[in-house]
Amino acid sequence: MSTTAFLTDSTLCIGCKACEVACKEWNQLGEDGLEWSGNSYDNTMAVGHSTWRHVKFVENPPEIGRGGNAAEQLPAWGFSSDVCKHCEVAGCLEACPTGAIVRMEFGAVFIQPDICNGCSYCVVSCPFGVVEKNEDDGRAFKCTFCSDRQRAGLQPACAKACPTESIKFGQLEDLRREADERLKVLDARGVTDAVIYDPKQSSVKGIHSLFLLRGDPRTYNLPPNPEVPTTYLKKAWQSAAVAAGAMLGVTLLAFLGGKR
Repeated sequence: MSTTAFLTDSTLCIGCKACEVACKEWNQLGEDGLEWSGNSYDNTMAVGHSTWRHVKFVENPPEIGRGGNAAEQLPAWGFSSDVCKHCEVAGCLEACPTGAIVRMEFGAVFIQPDICNGCSYCVVSCPFGVVEKNEDDGRAFKCTFCSDRQRAGLQPACAKACPTESIKFGQLEDLRREADERLKVLDARGVTDAVIYDPKQSSVKGIHSLFLLRGDPRTYNLPPNPEVPTTYLKKAWQSAAVAAGAMLGVTLLAFLGGKR
């Protein structure tokens, strides 16, 4: 099976939001974020049911800008285009009770809108807070990885529109190697704070939307150890079994005591 992926290189992102616009135009998503948020120059604020690509505006401390294009005495602007991670082990997929969420042939995690019943289990099970329910529509939505375009042999709209090639699209392992090479290039240029975000050590077992960014990933709302909620099922069942055993024991003792 061909496994495709995104590599979002925030060191190349200029914050133009072309990816947001292209995503909305191709997927016919409604407007949002027209009100002034007051949080930097970011109005859409996060990915959601009608924003499947979101360019984060991050004001880093001056030390993060060294080796880049920021003056040392000024905050360093950082931009990064966020998107659904299409996790290798997807919490939303595992939690869906109707089979509305499926794994596509190229690795994407896809919500089938005609099957979704709006239960929101996927919303609370996403470790990245990507999936959101449209309260007007009643169903959950997120990035589809432009599955229709991929089936036609085309790149996702966001990658196609990016003017700086900050968003790259290709085979997962190829992009992982490309990220490693890019990290070496940046290090040679004096950018020593760049990191690759791909939490393969966590319970999500890696993601299909890799990120190369500067500084702490948490600044970009990327948790260091995202967890799939179903990993706690074993502990939950063990606790339930212990509680049931204790109740059974107490019941037997009360029954035997009553007979005496």
